[in-house]
Amino acid sequence: MMLADPSKKYRRMYQRVDLADRQWPNNEITKAPIWMSTDLRDGNQAIFEPMNIEQKFKMFQMLVKVGFKHIEIGFPSASQVDFDFTRKLIEENHIPADVYIEVLVQARDHLIERTFEALQGAERAIVHIYNANSPTFRSKVLNVDVAGAKALAINAAEKVKHYAAQYPATEWIFQYSPECFTATELEVAKDVCDAVTAIWEASPDNKVILNLPATVEVSTPNVYADQIEWMHRNIERRDGVIISVHCHNDRGCGIAASELAIMAGADRVEGCVFGNGERTGNVDVAAIALNMYTQGVAPELDFSNMNEIIAVVEECTGLPVHPRHPYAGDLVFTAFSGSHQDAIKKGFEYQKDQAIWDMPYLPIDPKDLGRDYDAVIRVNSQSGKGGIAYLLESHYNVVLPRRLQIEFSQTVQQVTDEQGTEITAQDIWKLFKDTYVASKDGHYSTKNYKLSDHNGNQVIELEIEINGEVQQLRGEGNGPISAILDALQLPIDVLNYEERSISSGASAKALALIEVQVKGTGRSAFGAGVHDNIVTSSIEAIIACTNRLVAQGVLDQETAAAV
Repeated sequence: MMLADPSKKYRRMYQRVDLADRQWPNNEITKAPIWMSTDLRDGNQAIFEPMNIEQKFKMFQMLVKVGFKHIEIGFPSASQVDFDFTRKLIEENHIPADVYIEVLVQARDHLIERTFEALQGAERAIVHIYNANSPTFRSKVLNVDVAGAKALAINAAEKVKHYAAQYPATEWIFQYSPECFTATELEVAKDVCDAVTAIWEASPDNKVILNLPATVEVSTPNVYADQIEWMHRNIERRDGVIISVHCHNDRGCGIAASELAIMAGADRVEGCVFGNGERTGNVDVAAIALNMYTQGVAPELDFSNMNEIIAVVEECTGLPVHPRHPYAGDLVFTAFSGSHQDAIKKGFEYQKDQAIWDMPYLPIDPKDLGRDYDAVIRVNSQSGKGGIAYLLESHYNVVLPRRLQIEFSQTVQQVTDEQGTEITAQDIWKLFKDTYVASKDGHYSTKNYKLSDHNGNQVIELEIEINGEVQQLRGEGNGPISAILDALQLPIDVLNYEERSISSGASAKALALIEVQVKGTGRSAFGAGVHDNIVTSSIEAIIACTNRLVAQGVLDQETAAAV
């Protein structure tokens, strides 16, 4: 089945904006807006089971801790739970001195009266009224013309002013939303908003909030920015108005629309912490704030304990945070791709001594959000040597030579291809030991040794088992490695040797990594030894190499046995 011809079914729902000299494309976000959390209202209306008072209170405490100064706590005229929750916050003094609680109410007289009853005794509060002015709502929902829609707003504004005067002890801020602003003619929206701010006597000392919402997202973000800039330039009493934006995400562009709106003159952003809201949700405040943070702008919200915030949101809403959710998801800092892993590994090598965060594929330092680096690189069948090397280094302090990285990655690849699942750092370390350390117990097996000095050289006496037969060997050289090779009397040379500690303190282990080559063949093998004593580790590494060469048929068993 084909999609219907869109030209016959759909039309543009927004008014084109005549703004040839638009300024927002040249602007940058240089400071945080006022943030308003609507998790407890818009977010609460969009979940299967609305929050109870205990859940709302837990969410409220989290929002305060994050740093929101405007928090929309509910719709008390429409919900008894919201009414009771409002009373709880006020009567039990849970509202910090610098926080404004906000409540939403339709532009209807009895609902406005009920709203002020809920707010009685509050030290400061925002009363938020709204009505739709778009052509669709005027003709199909409200059955009014432009003048009728304006009259609804004027009446509600007057009622809000009337009831607020009965509670002079409260510091009031009034907010008006022309619902479906993006689908409303700009001249109509301006006329209604100007009428409301006139009634409320907006001034620099008496700020009024005009919220210009993308109630339903009907255009590209640049059109919304044009609409906001047009209102920013043309509304009356602009110095007494806080322009707020509330973007829904129907087209998937809520974050972009909000950011461009800030550039276009908006002073305030409404949304939910992780973008919960009706339909496809509303704007994701954490994403906008952390986008700013990664550009060097202080967001004035604290997401340094992201896991705790996620836990509260998931518990209270019953909605999981997606593993690919920007900044918050479990997998957003995780690389499975081999090329990504290699770039991140190399980036960390340079990043250690740099103050400015500049990492491949990681726009933000996970530690800024309370995350560690353990999950940055994870290995599956799509991964490469860089990721494997990173996990061994970060978890076990094991740094593999490049050629060993390449060789061992093929072993890991075979395992992940067979299993079809992710492999952990612990699994990789075990596979490494099984491949390069455990082979010390194959064809050759060291039983005991004694190391001493003789005329400035190192002398080793080895008790070694070869094919079940115990032999006593002696070798001498300028160091333990050369003494061991002299004792074995095998046609092998050492190509590379490295040693390092793979833990710390009294329980530190020594890791020896060695590559030996069979003379005249160009064939080599790696081996490793792990022991408390570095000499023992070196002996085990050489024996492991020898056994691997025998197993591969590179070193002839008879030659190796004729020691």
